[in-house]
Amino acid sequence: MYDLFSSMSFLKLSSVGKKISGLYTVKDISFSQEPLQNIAIAGETGSGKTTLLKMIGGFVQPDEGEIKFEDIRIKGPDEKLLPGHPRIAYLSQHFELRNNYYVHEILEYANQLTDSEANILYSVCRIEHLLSRRTDQLSGGEKQRIALARLLISSPKLLLLDEPFSNLDAIHKEIIRSVIADLRERLQVSCIMVSHDAADVLAWADTIIVMKDGAVIQQSTPEKIYYNPVDEYCAALFGEYNLIDIQNNSVTRKLFLRPEDIFISPAETSVNGTVTNVQFHGSYYCMQVQTAKELVKIFINDKKIKPGDIVNLAFRDRTYWYL
Repeated sequence: MYDLFSSMSFLKLSSVGKKISGLYTVKDISFSQEPLQNIAIAGETGSGKTTLLKMIGGFVQPDEGEIKFEDIRIKGPDEKLLPGHPRIAYLSQHFELRNNYYVHEILEYANQLTDSEANILYSVCRIEHLLSRRTDQLSGGEKQRIALARLLISSPKLLLLDEPFSNLDAIHKEIIRSVIADLRERLQVSCIMVSHDAADVLAWADTIIVMKDGAVIQQSTPEKIYYNPVDEYCAALFGEYNLIDIQNNSVTRKLFLRPEDIFISPAETSVNGTVTNVQFHGSYYCMQVQTAKELVKIFINDKKIKPGDIVNLAFRDRTYWYL
């Protein structure tokens, strides 16, 4: 187990950069990770997330800066015959399992655990019932959990997850979400996850790093990222939002509000409008209200209000944020 009281740095990136065809795909990235801290890296496609993750894992050579794990620089593929770090595991979007093998054979091949430890791992990965199956009898979600268990059976201390929820149906997505949530508590594994889905990272991450065009544009807690984004790009990555013109001392400012920050008031307010659309989203309705200046989106719990109704809008009591 990693010594939580050690002065040793767990993971530290210092001014890391990578160029492809003379252009930066990752530019001047610096951050550190503490033991058992969950970090999510978010950003649009092509923002440099996967390249950064592969550099941390030792699979892509940085052109600038350095990456240290446990105070030792991680060597890239230009410096090692077999790329990768023995204490860092990387689960790619494009993982592979050998065909025509039993699951227990694939896992036993790399096993460094006692039987008791292995059973805990199989329980965490929800694969106990799959050990006697052949790999060609598994669904995509089951194969992913086997691939994850195969990585974890070598006892890494840092796990890198590249879009682990992509291409999964709702059932398998919920299972892998539960698996990842258990890694820290039951296996003492730290994680860095790349994902573009807000629902996947907001409840899981301790810190979120937002990337755009290869650079970090915001790094903070999930709450800060969600309610206090630095710009519209960050705001849009994590869900619906509204920008409402607020006039103050002859200066117009854009008030940032999530749809759940706005509610229908029974009393007259300074902002009112006409309901133009109400859509059912399962646990809530998304209602659009056309005010004098903008179209506002609101989340409500029932559908008593219909398109064409005139409604008064009020804002929930929290610190306002402007973009």
